[in-house]
Amino acid sequence: MAVSWEESVTNSINTIYLLFSAYLVFVMQLGFAMLCAGSVRAKNTTNIMLTNVVDAVVGSISYYLFGFAFAFGAGLDSNPFIGSSFFALNNIPNDTYDYTFFLYQWAFAIAVAGITSGSIAERTQFGAYLVFSFFLTGFVYPVVAHWVWSSSGWLSPSGHGLLFGSGAIDFAGSGVVHLVGGVAGLWGAYIEGPRVGRFNAFGQPVPMRGHSATLVVLGTFLLWFGWFGFNPGSFDKILVAYPNTTNQGNWTGVGRTAVTTTLAGSASGIVTLFIRRILVGHWDALDVCNGVLAGFVAITSGCSVVEPWAAIICGCFAACVLIGLNILALKLNFDDPLEATQLHGGCGAWGLLFTGLFAKEKFVVQAYNSGAIDVSRPYGLLMGGGWGLFGAQLVEVLVIVGWVSLTMGPLFYVLHKLKILRISVKDEMAGLDISSHGGYAYVANHDENNHQFYANYVRMQDE
Repeated sequence: MAVSWEESVTNSINTIYLLFSAYLVFVMQLGFAMLCAGSVRAKNTTNIMLTNVVDAVVGSISYYLFGFAFAFGAGLDSNPFIGSSFFALNNIPNDTYDYTFFLYQWAFAIAVAGITSGSIAERTQFGAYLVFSFFLTGFVYPVVAHWVWSSSGWLSPSGHGLLFGSGAIDFAGSGVVHLVGGVAGLWGAYIEGPRVGRFNAFGQPVPMRGHSATLVVLGTFLLWFGWFGFNPGSFDKILVAYPNTTNQGNWTGVGRTAVTTTLAGSASGIVTLFIRRILVGHWDALDVCNGVLAGFVAITSGCSVVEPWAAIICGCFAACVLIGLNILALKLNFDDPLEATQLHGGCGAWGLLFTGLFAKEKFVVQAYNSGAIDVSRPYGLLMGGGWGLFGAQLVEVLVIVGWVSLTMGPLFYVLHKLKILRISVKDEMAGLDISSHGGYAYVANHDENNHQFYANYVRMQDE
């Protein structure tokens, strides 16, 4: 049967919308690169920039070969734990998925590895990045994505299982993306241990600031820009009209989602600004940038199903979660140069629980049933929806922490035992740029008093 002109136009517009969203999410890789580069010392700039490139290129191959199949593979042998078809995009496109959907999901997958890379920055052997990036994007992350985002997944809000009659709402990935990356980073940073000089002999933290506030702010705004593809783009289609209305459809939800995303990030940023002013005695631009990102991470789960006022609450608490976890990390001598574990892990977990508290039934039906009439779904506990949704959200937090710990923890431990995870103390003191990449990122490096050129470094190794 031939497709009508109207259907062709609708499909074309929806495809363009999803492709544009994929491009926006991919811009976040540049944002991660700038943020990470500015947050490390100058002598490690080339290394962290290269790891961000590696996350993208290695993740592309692993997600193409295995990841997409494990995440969205369906068929007669489909199961609620892991996908089992579409390896290397075999039988794509089909009636369910096409190349555009793959590209959008690929952009999400490589973002996970970028989160973890920040946690183990400034002290990790380059080969270890290749190993964990391939494993994380090709297997660990896709399994979680299958649980929540595949219609056959056991946590899916649109599948057959419907845990607690609800399924977990993780619309754009506070758990699937951010919590996964944060927990992986937790194990990597814990097994490696803190950077040399991060804590003194008495266990007290020694400031080890990043070298460029300019790059951090630039990275933050690029990530903000990309989040408009990350969250609103997760509707997949924009031309979907809601029944019994003349002016509402997915385009309405897309606009609301962009607003809730902006408000959560802004609220978190301003709360961080004033709390850190009280704690440290000055206005800190770098802390505020991480505060803004904390709000974005937290709202990513419920961005499409909460009111704008609730997004502000989400952001305010996300700032408190980040600041509290940063204080705890210092007390435990835990060193994460990008605060990625605290930011993506802690605020990702908060975002899932927040959704279980504040999701609005009308918006849940719009996001998952295209606004269908006479459909009832569990919704936020504090909105009168009972415990079903909140219970599913809590289960998602627990199983993600467990799954990533059982997979990435042993991987980092094996790399550590094989002595291919952490660089030597001498190389770390010299800087990864000169010890692993042939020279500094900048013409002059004033980060250390003992400035060296690569030839001098090589000569030292021969002595």
